[in-house]
Amino acid sequence: MSDDRKAALAKALEQVEERVRRACEAAGRARAEVRMLAVTKTFPASDAALLTDLGLTDLAENRDQEAGTKAAEVAELRPDAAVRWHMVGRLQRNKARSVVRWADEVQSVDSVRLAGALDKAVLAEGRPRLDVLVQASIDGDPARGGCPLPELDELAAYIARTGGLRLRGVMAVAPLGADPGPAFERLAEAAERLRRNHPEATELSAGMSGDLEQAIRHGSTCVRVGTALLGGRGLASLESGSPGSAR
Repeated sequence: MSDDRKAALAKALEQVEERVRRACEAAGRARAEVRMLAVTKTFPASDAALLTDLGLTDLAENRDQEAGTKAAEVAELRPDAAVRWHMVGRLQRNKARSVVRWADEVQSVDSVRLAGALDKAVLAEGRPRLDVLVQASIDGDPARGGCPLPELDELAAYIARTGGLRLRGVMAVAPLGADPGPAFERLAEAAERLRRNHPEATELSAGMSGDLEQAIRHGSTCVRVGTALLGGRGLASLESGSPGSAR
């Protein structure tokens, strides 16, 4: 089963890699400018371990409870793999201390209050600074999280003043049921404005399985790929019994 699963993941990775390569070429960008996060949410640690065998060591999760356990399991399965874990889902302040125990980067910081909770948790845990991205709202839907674009500068300035966080850039999720291109264009403009005051905030995390080409066209430096790599839940390894799907 593991050999078959590894072969399926390898084929999927080859296909996604070709998409990213072609998108970079079309945009006149170097392939090295765009990194790929493998979104392993709802998939078992065994899948994450196989992805590290294939050279993918940037792994992303969207639920703290699942991610903490999975990160520990992957560390046991592949103790020599230099895995970097990314939190990409909405995060409640009361989960901050738990998240900083496993995450190397949090891409979904959308409020000063959440940034403050993460900063406090980092200092309490005595760990190195936590890389964070501010999540921008590019569709105006409060239910989907994200900081309104006019408030990004205030949030970024707060993060820059903390002792436990390091501002790395901006993240956003494309609007549902609409052409993502205009939204990604607005995001790119907002990220450029933010970099004027925070030149170190070079990351632009945008694009998933269905829209990574448009995101790369508009300057994304990080695409978050789930379904295109791991498949739907019916294709996941049988070791996982939890419902849901990757994006």
